Amino acid sequence: MTDATTAPRPLTDFAYVSFDVVGTLIDFEGAITAGVSAIAATAGVEVDGEAVLATYRAARYEPDALRFPDDLGRCYGRIAAATGLPDTPENRQHMIDAVGEAEPFPDSAEALARLKTRYRLIAMTNARRWAYEKYQAKLGFPFWAGFTTDETGCEKPDPAFFRQVFAHVEAAGGAQRDILHAAQSQHHDIGISRELGMTNVWIQRRHAQTGYGGTIEPQGFTAPDYHFRSLAEFADAADLASQAAQDRHFPAS
Repeated sequence: MTDATTAPRPLTDFAYVSFDVVGTLIDFEGAITAGVSAIAATAGVEVDGEAVLATYRAARYEPDALRFPDDLGRCYGRIAAATGLPDTPENRQHMIDAVGEAEPFPDSAEALARLKTRYRLIAMTNARRWAYEKYQAKLGFPFWAGFTTDETGCEKPDPAFFRQVFAHVEAAGGAQRDILHAAQSQHHDIGISRELGMTNVWIQRRHAQTGYGGTIEPQGFTAPDYHFRSLAEFADAADLASQAAQDRHFPAS
C-alpha cells in the first residue's frame, strides 16, 4: 500500500535500501517490557507494558539522555520511580543487557535475506556499535554497510547522520537518489528522510496498537511514499515489482 498523493518511484528504481534497525528490524519494545516484567515478577509488583513504554519514551526526551542502549539504565530509574520497582545498579544493568540482546521481529531475517538479493542494504541505527553487532548477527549479517552513533557522532533525525550515509554511497559510485529509506519511526526517520528528498518506506510495526509506544512522538505525521505493516510485506512488494519489471522486458511469446 502507499500513502503518497502522487505515485512514488518504483521499487525497482533503487540500488540501496537504508534501514532503521531498532524498532524496525529489532523488537526493542518487547525487550523493554520483558526486562521490566522479569524485575516486577521478582519484586511481586504488577506493571502495565504500555505504561512502561510511555515512561521510557518520556525519559528519552530528557536532556541528560545517553546513547542507546546504554541509556536503559538511566531510563529504568524513571520506570522504577513510576512503578514502585526497586531501583538498584543490578536492575539498571539488567535492562541494558536485556535491550542489548533484543530479538528481531519474526519476519525480519527472512525478509532481509530476500531484499539483499535485490539491493545493497545499509543499517542506520541510533544504537551504539556494541549493540548493533549483536543485532546484525541475529539478523543474519545482511548489511553491506552499517552506521551507528559511535561512527556518526550524532543520532537520527539529525541530517548529518544521513549525509554520512550519502557520502559513503557516493564514494562507492552511487548517489543519494539511489537510496530507498525504510523505517518504523516517524520522528527519527520518515519525516527527515522526506525533508532530505529521499523516497521512504514506513514499516508500521505498531499498526495493531495505539500510540507511539517506546518511540518518540513526532511533531507531525509524514505520509510515506510506501506504507507496509511488516517487513515481509515490503519484501513481497519488492519481489512483485522485480517480477513485473522482468515480465515487461521479457514478455512471454
